[in-house]
Amino acid sequence: MTAKGNKTQPNNLRELLEKRAAKQPDKLFLFSEADGRKWTYSEFDKATNRAANLLKENGIKKGDVVSLLLPNSAEYVIAYFACFKTGAIANPVNSLLKAEEIEFVVGNSEAKLLLVNSEFRTTIEKIKLPKTIEFDTEKITENLHETLPEVSIEKDDEAIIIYTSGTTGKPKGCLLTHGNLIANARQITEWLGFDENDRLLTIMPLFHMNAVSVTTMTALYASASTVVSPKFSTSRFWQIVADYKITSFGSVATMLSMLLQASSKFKVQSSKSNPALTTHHSPLTTLRFAMCGSAPVPAEILRKFEETFSCLVVEGYGLSESTCRSTFNPPNANRRPGSCGQPIGNEMKIFDENDREVPEGELGEIVLRGENIFKGYFKNAEATRKAFQNGWFHTDDIGYKDAEGFFYIADRKSDMIIRAGENIYPREIDELLYTHPTIESAAVIGVADELYGEEVTAFVVLKEGTTASEEELINFCKEKLADYKCPKRVYFVSDIPKGATGKLLKRELARLYVKKEDENKN
Repeated sequence: MTAKGNKTQPNNLRELLEKRAAKQPDKLFLFSEADGRKWTYSEFDKATNRAANLLKENGIKKGDVVSLLLPNSAEYVIAYFACFKTGAIANPVNSLLKAEEIEFVVGNSEAKLLLVNSEFRTTIEKIKLPKTIEFDTEKITENLHETLPEVSIEKDDEAIIIYTSGTTGKPKGCLLTHGNLIANARQITEWLGFDENDRLLTIMPLFHMNAVSVTTMTALYASASTVVSPKFSTSRFWQIVADYKITSFGSVATMLSMLLQASSKFKVQSSKSNPALTTHHSPLTTLRFAMCGSAPVPAEILRKFEETFSCLVVEGYGLSESTCRSTFNPPNANRRPGSCGQPIGNEMKIFDENDREVPEGELGEIVLRGENIFKGYFKNAEATRKAFQNGWFHTDDIGYKDAEGFFYIADRKSDMIIRAGENIYPREIDELLYTHPTIESAAVIGVADELYGEEVTAFVVLKEGTTASEEELINFCKEKLADYKCPKRVYFVSDIPKGATGKLLKRELARLYVKKEDENKN
């Protein structure tokens, strides 16, 4: 892909913002969808200077960690850049965490200050935290200086410490540098062809790198604009796209599925900005494509979404450890539905257990190397050593590459089911279940079995007004899959637990399995 944005390579995120503000001071950069506020590049630059001076007045200096416990808002973006401009390290805290989990993340990061929104006051009132400032609106900094002393910040200096959930034990603090964030923003901009005419919708949570990198930093790098929305709402989504003339948005499979379910229940109203908008299809005159990541999009959902909304879905793959995106499909007819695409700037290979590259089409572990790959885990040398082997970051994800260089995700290594010595990748079964006409969503896990070691168990949510039996769904799978891959039990549930980014919480499903088994015994 060819870059359409500014190719000047800044040394750090402060420099990136200041260069953009100097070049196009009056161009609108940030919109707050919740209340209609907006900032030009120049206004945003000054707002972040004032917020940075607030940090300095509270003793924050280069290298200090500042935790951010905020809802999706313009203030969140301002707080990030206040940290970047002082050389402090931003520590976004998942606002869905319980008090004790928040205490661990803030404490483990050794934060010197917490910026918090008042809506979380009750959540944190009984836990041990550092000095805390309520950062509800920009008014808290309005009387502070708009100029900021220079700070020496290098590409390799840490900008963000973000905690990854992991599959076992406590979360690990992932250290991302100024160079990591700039590199990934550049890679995304160039691959997807973003420029100053784009307007990206930030509707994913800003406590995850998806929103930070894909629709915020990328917008800045491309000299474009970003619209921050508090939360995803199917009833409001297309109205936002229409009112703000959104050209692309970040999403996960769950969001696309929910928009499909609600597609016939609402329409976009006429607006002052564009009176011609009268149906939910109208916003697609500006919308170029939806970017989707964090969890694979079931093939059936992708097909139906594109068919219903005439909107291309561009799938990608990445982790917090790769800043965000490592791959994307091309945003054109050359993409491969079902694939996570091609590397957008970092190196990517498939290794066997001995760190040897496997032939095309063979399954192995995905490994990464490049300037967007993180520095390491905070004060966890053992985890860092284990993650980086022979110069490559080992993702713990299983996938393969085809002859055209497109990569495919089979499953998380940790989610793989081993039944009587046979490796089973749950996503293959998930994908098949999604094609059944009665199934709204599905997830498969392995559960302990005395004879086989593990056995395949499925959880499904049925579409409203439909019915299906366990036997029917098992037989449906047997028509398409080898018997050893087919679920031996199917549980019907009202919802499948997912995290903030749409990833299945398989540990929660394991707990749900135990609960269901106990109910059956009683």
